[in-house]
Amino acid sequence: MTAIVEASAFDSLLAQHLPRTFPALGICVIHRGEVALEAGWGWLDPEAKQLPVRTDTLFDLASVSKLLAEVSFLALVEAGAVALDDALVTVIPEFGRVNPRAIAGGQDPHSRAFLPAEARYARLTVDPSAVTFKHLLTHSSGLAPWRAVYMLAAQDPPPAPSAGEAYDGARWRRGLAAMVDFPFAGPVGEIVRYTDVGIMLLGEAVARLYGARLDEAVRALITQPLGLHSFTYNPIKNGIPRERIAPTEVDDHWRMRRAWGEVHDENACGLGGIAGHAGLFSTARDVALFGDAWLRANPRLPVSAALRRLATKEHVRGQYRLGLGWMLKAASDSSAGDLFSDSAYGHTGFTGTSLWIDPERGLVCALLSNRVYHGRDPCGIQAFRRAAHDLIVTAIDRA
Repeated sequence: MTAIVEASAFDSLLAQHLPRTFPALGICVIHRGEVALEAGWGWLDPEAKQLPVRTDTLFDLASVSKLLAEVSFLALVEAGAVALDDALVTVIPEFGRVNPRAIAGGQDPHSRAFLPAEARYARLTVDPSAVTFKHLLTHSSGLAPWRAVYMLAAQDPPPAPSAGEAYDGARWRRGLAAMVDFPFAGPVGEIVRYTDVGIMLLGEAVARLYGARLDEAVRALITQPLGLHSFTYNPIKNGIPRERIAPTEVDDHWRMRRAWGEVHDENACGLGGIAGHAGLFSTARDVALFGDAWLRANPRLPVSAALRRLATKEHVRGQYRLGLGWMLKAASDSSAGDLFSDSAYGHTGFTGTSLWIDPERGLVCALLSNRVYHGRDPCGIQAFRRAAHDLIVTAIDRA
């Protein structure tokens, strides 16, 4: 190993955050191809202090799932199956069914309240055929950031998952039928609006281009060739015991149970658990190995050096600096901390997960937690991420 980050270096930081910010944490750090730290802290049942976190504990990745769908799409670009500037309607023709499309805002993901369109768009309409895959990857499509698709797919929540339960594809089909007709939140290509809806549609495009369900495409294009076997959608249904999975929030709005072994995100859950924007579970080690495969151009990840450079170049700037799917380190207050180089890139997940890569140091950091266990108040997670990344960089630079 070229560097070691001692688990004990986190003692002081964890005293501030465990279990208050999150009850369970898994970290894996890879430096120049060598695992420099792999550790877990906390409990899956924090009230009883039972089921300690292990290195094989799976966490709900939330929006870190987007990276797997997006890199799968880039692999299909590399294979010549599609181009970045192709219109979405070339793969999902029903997206152009309602044309022109109104601009009518979206919904707040927390209150579910409908948000009106901005006054400057009052008389404008949108041609949906103008939306390209590059727009989806850079969150500049003009699509609404969030809509309660799960309520349109089925009013009733799915039952608590059980081993061997079949995938409910009808939920996805009903949700997709609603998504392709949604009004826009603004014109195409004008500003960045981080949108789950856009990446849900990208995931559907990956499935159609590959000719199989999204989970099968992700497995064939990325996780199986790289040997990353912990990545899974619907872990309980796929036979992984609940005792290996970090639980998330008590859903007292819709499911009326704690989400444990089923995806926290309502849209992903309500559409069958397999979606482009959320749904994957994994260990910290496999998330870090995915990042390392991308960083070091593992030949089993079929994305060329030129396309990887393009994907981590700034394409748009707004609420975030974005490449093609990847978030780029912001000038200040980035979850990557202060010490990662300015060329760093990664992604975060609402459940308290993140993957950050510093190409100048050859450094990959996967921090996975279940910070929504206590509810959706984000207090503490940003401060933890920043401090943890700075601690890791300091240890690496001193080694």
